[in-house]
Amino acid sequence: MRIDVVSIFPEYLAPLDLSLIGKAREAGLLDVRVHDLRAWTTDRHHTVDDTPAGGGAGMVMRADVWGTALDEVLGSDGGTGGAPDAAPGRAPVLVIPTPSGESFTQRTAEDLATADHLVVACGRYEGIDARVAESYRAAGVDVRELSIGDYVLNGGEVAALVIVEAVGRLVPGVVGNPESLVEESYGAAGLLEYPVYTRPVSWRDLEVPEVLFSGHHAKIARWRRDRALERTALRRPDLVRALAEQGRLDRKDRETLTLAGWSDPVD
Repeated sequence: MRIDVVSIFPEYLAPLDLSLIGKAREAGLLDVRVHDLRAWTTDRHHTVDDTPAGGGAGMVMRADVWGTALDEVLGSDGGTGGAPDAAPGRAPVLVIPTPSGESFTQRTAEDLATADHLVVACGRYEGIDARVAESYRAAGVDVRELSIGDYVLNGGEVAALVIVEAVGRLVPGVVGNPESLVEESYGAAGLLEYPVYTRPVSWRDLEVPEVLFSGHHAKIARWRRDRALERTALRRPDLVRALAEQGRLDRKDRETLTLAGWSDPVD
């Protein structure tokens, strides 16, 4: 997978050289390239923004600068024919982090992980001129305006780091043990992950649950699901409710939830 990130602060993306994403880049599993938007400016001040049309506070990032940059990064034809190094006929996905976008979830990450090429456009100030997304969408590019949460950041770089890591770790080979992707929070089970433990067995008068050392795989699996159900019911009842509506709670699940004081999804 190729991922291009365009920003006026390319140094902000330095963490992409670290941990699993950095190792995946070294191994050739991920081709991550970071670009300075100012490289596509033409004036001596490298101007990327201007005052908002209609007045108001702040500055807006210029469509012409972004258009020149994205035409090149997406492909010489504006993205409709694929990235320069992508397979023919596979159009890239343009991701624009913005607090006004759709929610970025694990399902979104799974969807984006199937793409060959992602281009992430990091806005700043009051955001990127809306015509940028409109223009590329009209040209047939898959444009995804995404929000990583109900809050506002100074720019899209933090969100870009989140999106690249969430998507990149789903690319085959990036995470060493594929089972880790199945059991974690927001995975296929639809639950938050159960509590995890390791040695020492006893620490500050707290013990690792005995069942985890029993060697009885069925009992361990049941214990983990029960704890996941309890944790999810307490912290994210909406997820439990969704499982109930989908008919994905068995009798033992319902018993566990009832004992935990949860009644809404099982009535």
